[in-house]
Amino acid sequence: MKKLRGYLNRQARFIVMRDQDQTDCRVTKESLENLCARADRPETTVCIACRELEAFYLGDLQAVEAGLVIGGLAGKQEKAKFRDPDQVSFPSRELEKLTGRRYQKVAGSRAIAPHLNLDAPRSKSFRYLVNAVRRACHSLQAAAG
Repeated sequence: MKKLRGYLNRQARFIVMRDQDQTDCRVTKESLENLCARADRPETTVCIACRELEAFYLGDLQAVEAGLVIGGLAGKQEKAKFRDPDQVSFPSRELEKLTGRRYQKVAGSRAIAPHLNLDAPRSKSFRYLVNAVRRACHSLQAAAG
């Protein structure tokens, strides 16, 4: 949080995103919000990716298919576990299994991200993140006015 405190541009907007992992997301979010407030940035938005951010990808198998150049994944989107990806216990493991281990955390994320559908995310936590980014952009536009 030192970076938040030391950032001189008071008009800047911050979004902190963290995986839930095996923690209670409400406790984690509250703890991060308190840290942001102590860093004199109480307006910072804190987003918790339910379980892991890979749930975002499981909610958009078409993006995974396009990003990793793997055929046949998008057709699995209607399976029960992919309709609500935030409920998958270990999304990164599921994604590795689904892609035949072609998904790697950093390289896979870079490949998949440009293909994500921002207008209809299945993951509720991803939808929250997208909306937070949009709110921050609108806030900055209004301030520039």
